[in-house]
Amino acid sequence: MAVINRISGFAEEMTAWRRHLHAHPEIGLDCPETAAFVVAKLREFGITQIETGVAQSGVVAVIEGRGEGPAIGLRADMDALPMPDLSGTDHASTVPGRAHACGHDGHTTMLLGAAKYLAETRNFAGRAVLLFQPAEEGPGGARLMVEEGVLDRYDVREVYALHTLPGAPEGRFETTPGPIMAAVDTLHIHVIGQGGHAAMPNEARDPIPAAVAMVQAIQTIVTRDRDPLDDLVISVTQIHAGSADNVIPERAYVGATIRTFSAEVQAMVHRRLREVAEGVAAAHGVRAEVEIELGYPPTVNEPQATEFAVGIAREVVGEGAVIADRRREMGAEDFAYMLAERPGSYLFLGQGAGPGLHHPGFDFNDAMAPAGASFFARLIERALPLGGDA
Repeated sequence: MAVINRISGFAEEMTAWRRHLHAHPEIGLDCPETAAFVVAKLREFGITQIETGVAQSGVVAVIEGRGEGPAIGLRADMDALPMPDLSGTDHASTVPGRAHACGHDGHTTMLLGAAKYLAETRNFAGRAVLLFQPAEEGPGGARLMVEEGVLDRYDVREVYALHTLPGAPEGRFETTPGPIMAAVDTLHIHVIGQGGHAAMPNEARDPIPAAVAMVQAIQTIVTRDRDPLDDLVISVTQIHAGSADNVIPERAYVGATIRTFSAEVQAMVHRRLREVAEGVAAAHGVRAEVEIELGYPPTVNEPQATEFAVGIAREVVGEGAVIADRRREMGAEDFAYMLAERPGSYLFLGQGAGPGLHHPGFDFNDAMAPAGASFFARLIERALPLGGDA
């Protein structure tokens, strides 16, 4: 593994940063302490061009190279999850009900490590734009940063991001050109009938059989309306109805998640969900109110930028430790908003064995931080070479 020696030299310092962040998780857009920690470190590194309060608590910092050139964006998410921390470590969360169970503490640390190195060496021509983003887990800090004009304001040409990957071998980079993660939408169906006494169902219009039938019918969209070569997931995750065993309720609720990669499949699914819900409701003599909440779009890697990023990863960890044609997955990621505006790439970095993402026992593998920081640093140096064409 050809991790940059200087970055390896402050690996223990990075571990201390990461464990501090892990112990003090913040969620959503409200990450003021995390942002303050990031800003303090950036200033300690000698970085003076820093913007705060982006997307409420995001931070943007610019490192100027030794010559003129374009700007490359590097993004790290800062927020944690609203869940318990059962990692059992000395640096476990000190905030009940909040945990860095998705590795964002590690992502922030890797970008800080790259920032420390790049601020010391400045061996590039152009600008490294560091994007410390809140609310990846929701409601979409990347979207807000884009809407607030960050990419335009700093004239960012390309954007890149890393995400830790438990279960993959330590230090292995994985990515793929094109779609790598799915769009995610949320389905809400409110089934409205007429309540009554359970002993006299003929005098009521029971929404429960209609809701159950909808759940079954929805699955036919995947099996009968979808081209078998198109990826699609519709998972019904909630059914709520009733309050007593002798009462037919007035209403029932069905909730689901929808995962797609293409706009065409997404549009078909949205149309058919309405048709199925309303048709099943009519057959049962009840009414369906259908709401589809749009979520993150698909995360799509630009092929040329991905090929470049793969080359950097191979330089850092070696040819055999990079998967350049990773199978795409149905999870979602709000870095998609940045990739929709600029070419770039999203890569995973192997964490090794241990609990998976969003598991209460998850803890970022600190040994991987130097590899991620080296990737970010080398990417800037290779994309913006001194005395060469960028």
